[in-house]
Amino acid sequence: MKLTKYTHACVRLEKDGNVLVIDPGIYSESKEALEGAQAVLVTHEHPDHIDQAVLLEALTMNERLVVHAPEGVARTLTKAAAEASVDSVEERIRAVDPGSAVDIAGFDVKTFGGQHALIHGQIPVVANIGYLIDGNVFHPGDSFVVPDGIQVKTLLVPIHAPWSKVGEVVDFVISVRAPQAYPVHDGLLNEVGRGLVEGHVTRFGARYGTTYSSLAPRQAVEI
Repeated sequence: MKLTKYTHACVRLEKDGNVLVIDPGIYSESKEALEGAQAVLVTHEHPDHIDQAVLLEALTMNERLVVHAPEGVARTLTKAAAEASVDSVEERIRAVDPGSAVDIAGFDVKTFGGQHALIHGQIPVVANIGYLIDGNVFHPGDSFVVPDGIQVKTLLVPIHAPWSKVGEVVDFVISVRAPQAYPVHDGLLNEVGRGLVEGHVTRFGARYGTTYSSLAPRQAVEI
């Protein structure tokens, strides 16, 4: 399986001619990531994880594209798509719940979690779903939920966010103990901040069997 990282939280997965995109948001090269995709997974409603305008355009241009998202996100997107006269809206925008397993565009997808990490007591907590793809790649969205009963092989680590601190990032990597890890949610970091966080994740992750590797936007790896 080929994994291509885009800026911030978006990744594109390709396998056997199938393409799955996770979290095409406003900070990412979402239009590029969505080219030829059969499916999109959205972890939650924040715009850095879903660029509604770009996604609606992709739904219009690509009649094969199906979007899976938490219920509230799916409902909002369905309404916007209907207003934009996108064909087959209800069939191509589907709600997903945590704790489920489903085949999506030839990928085995399991869902975990349920809510976004706390940003501040006065900011409402929204639904958030983490996705495990083919028992291999885990994208937690904006949370540090650890998949239960499964050994993750490739962990996508939110290395910087308004809702986290470095120690929590390190503890997340240690808790999951995936053999390999790559960054997501890094669009607000400059190079100095990236070096600091990635240094800690690399050093402490290695003690617990995780090899952390940085990825630049549009860089791809085989996993």
